Amino acid sequence: MVTNTHTASTLSERQSADANPIPIQINDLTVAYHRKPVLWDINLSIPEGQLVAVVGPNGAGKSTLIKATLNLVSRASGAVHIYGRPYDEQRRMVGYVPQRESVDWDFPVNALDVVAMGLYHKIGWMKPVTRKHRQVALKELEKVGMAAYARRQISQLSGGQQQRVFLARALAQDARIYLMDEPFAGVDVATEKAIIALLKELKASGKTCVVVHHDLQTVPSYFDHVVLLNMRVVAAGLTGEVFTEENLKKTYGGKLTLLTQALHEISREPQLRSGGGRKTE
Repeated sequence: MVTNTHTASTLSERQSADANPIPIQINDLTVAYHRKPVLWDINLSIPEGQLVAVVGPNGAGKSTLIKATLNLVSRASGAVHIYGRPYDEQRRMVGYVPQRESVDWDFPVNALDVVAMGLYHKIGWMKPVTRKHRQVALKELEKVGMAAYARRQISQLSGGQQQRVFLARALAQDARIYLMDEPFAGVDVATEKAIIALLKELKASGKTCVVVHHDLQTVPSYFDHVVLLNMRVVAAGLTGEVFTEENLKKTYGGKLTLLTQALHEISREPQLRSGGGRKTE
């Protein structure tokens, strides 16, 4: 009997997720660069179907945490499981949006081709991208408002447009977990709104999104859960419970100007949710 490999794989992934409802489980993770620890003894469970921010100062290990989850950096110790299994067995379940600075934007490829790369687990390596695949990729570009730029070289797009293309590529993977490394960094207002709308859409469909984020002021309004990181996990949990003055001071070492702004947002959040709304200028 001939079995559809993609269908069988998808069924196996669903069964794995049903049996192990924790999308990402990290145990005793330590990562070191040149013998200097960047992450130390990380233990973390990421809840399913939530928007999770990873927050901390520069050099805290936020990007390294994402890369260690994806096996992109070597671990000194520890383990990461995706729905109860090693990442290599579950890679199709994870979509990744890297930092813009880590991408070679001069590579000669257009926006549609970049998005089609997210379909390779369905297409298969060394197989041609068909018209059907390109139609799927175009639909994903439409979701992020970039269909009109499908044939534009990626190097000719603005920073915000490039970021949207990489978001579309992640969407094309149709993953259950999305890891995003600073997707809001250096983008325009329109792109930020598009990213937020996309995150809410993913959450509504039961996806789990883990986002490295730098803007403390928007954490309470954007994310359900937060991980405060500074080489170690300072605190992790519901934003309303964990994103506190005490925990922020532990994480940032008392940089009060930054913290005061963030805490002001925390104090306003109950008012915003009760219908007060955020002022627009």
